[in-house]
Amino acid sequence: MELIDNTPNVPAAVGPYSQAVKQGFFLFCSGQIPIDPAAGKIVAQDVEGQANQVLANIRALLESQGLKMKDVVKATVFLTSMADFPKINPLYEAAFEGHKPARSTVAVAGLPLGALIEIEVIAALG
Repeated sequence: MELIDNTPNVPAAVGPYSQAVKQGFFLFCSGQIPIDPAAGKIVAQDVEGQANQVLANIRALLESQGLKMKDVVKATVFLTSMADFPKINPLYEAAFEGHKPARSTVAVAGLPLGALIEIEVIAALG
């Protein structure tokens, strides 16, 4: 097992966990919230801006390991409001460029730092 931490262009973990873990044939990525890595905080206030930042963070984490969005096999999306579901779907679809990994979407009561969205992914290695 290999722990992935301190990845460039990816926000640091906000708790006692790794950004990702390599195990076997998979990379298990911790949930990404919309922290702008340059600012070190959530900048976007709307769900669309936050979704784009989350997807950029995921892309940067994958790329740090030589992977692409097409390598994602499973995604879990956490939303504080299911009313945002139709707003994030086109952004999610564009980020994955036609690739359609298995996905779950769950409504939650709250997310860290007041985020509106969090996404975690599992990617296949090589």
